[in-house]
Amino acid sequence: MTYDLWYWSPIQGRGEFVRLFLEALGQTYRDRTREDGDDALMADMDRHRQVYAPPYLVAGDTVVSQVATILLFLADRHGRGGAGDARYAVQQIQLTIADVVAEAHDVHHPVGVGDYYEDQKAEAARAAAQFRTDRIPAYLDHFEGAISPSGWLVGEGWTYADLSLFQLVEGLRYAFPTRMAAIADDHPNVGRLVARVRDLPEIAAYLQSARRIPFNEDGIFRHYPELDGA
Repeated sequence: MTYDLWYWSPIQGRGEFVRLFLEALGQTYRDRTREDGDDALMADMDRHRQVYAPPYLVAGDTVVSQVATILLFLADRHGRGGAGDARYAVQQIQLTIADVVAEAHDVHHPVGVGDYYEDQKAEAARAAAQFRTDRIPAYLDHFEGAISPSGWLVGEGWTYADLSLFQLVEGLRYAFPTRMAAIADDHPNVGRLVARVRDLPEIAAYLQSARRIPFNEDGIFRHYPELDGA
């Protein structure tokens, strides 16, 4: 089956967590908004009233939205989501990653999502200071301890949660390079996991391809130098 992935065209955003899993699985998919434009996305959403917002995945007559649910759906079909009760461990880590993603976004939009960053820079500076100092280390400490003796988060092989942790750390490194460099040695397990994901053959090929959208200041992870610091 060829999956249709719908997400805003110029950014990685939350759609990237789905792209990474599809790429790692070697599944054929169409990145529909990049092919057809954002107007096509809006028209398609009108046909799927159960979808609140992208990303969402269309598989035949099945439509699945919300990143964690999409990843669980794909894992149930293709594997790499944990076996038995381990499925819940993988999913709870994924949901924790989603919490960090939301906080990272709110750093540069702490007052209003619909307002420009330039209209809330003072508030963003205050939010960024707390996020850098308290929240990033707390989350990374959690992931550091959650990694199993295998070097992966759950079990003996990679799951979609490992791919998502890779994307989260790469995003934080882009947005807060000074802070992430300062605390890198505190989380060696996380660093090794990120490197292992990057070296997976399918992921390595994807990262070198035109399919990988670069980080930019329209996405979730944005590099504003004034918000970074050790």
